[in-house]
Amino acid sequence: MAITQLSAFLENTPGTLYKAITAISGAGINIRALSVADTRDFGILRVIVSDIDKTIEILSDDTVVTRTQVIAVRMSDKAGALREILSVLQEAGINIEYVYAFTANAANSAYVVLRVNDIEEAEAILAKNGQQTLSDKDLNTILP
Repeated sequence: MAITQLSAFLENTPGTLYKAITAISGAGINIRALSVADTRDFGILRVIVSDIDKTIEILSDDTVVTRTQVIAVRMSDKAGALREILSVLQEAGINIEYVYAFTANAANSAYVVLRVNDIEEAEAILAKNGQQTLSDKDLNTILP
């Protein structure tokens, strides 16, 4: 049930991120979630989008784009909700490489995106503990 995240390696220069986002949105692709991590010379744009293949095609002309499987977990929009998810994974010995979040149309809900060292094990542990994870198909039902 993992979802597909795209990572694009961008030069850390003025206008580079704007150009990438403009290309994606100009093609009518909905950016559902994003994160940017940077260093002095480059940045990594991580996106969850409505059209994976088209986004790869658009961005690949200027940069390296990779697909990564990540987990999106539904959580309540309340204090401590993320801690509950992280606690379940920590107790199972699952390593979290990075995390970011997004909201959706569902009332009082948010979603956290997790890159972990063992997706199948993490999803099984989360399900066993009553945590709902999403698939790429699920994204179309919770987001416009």
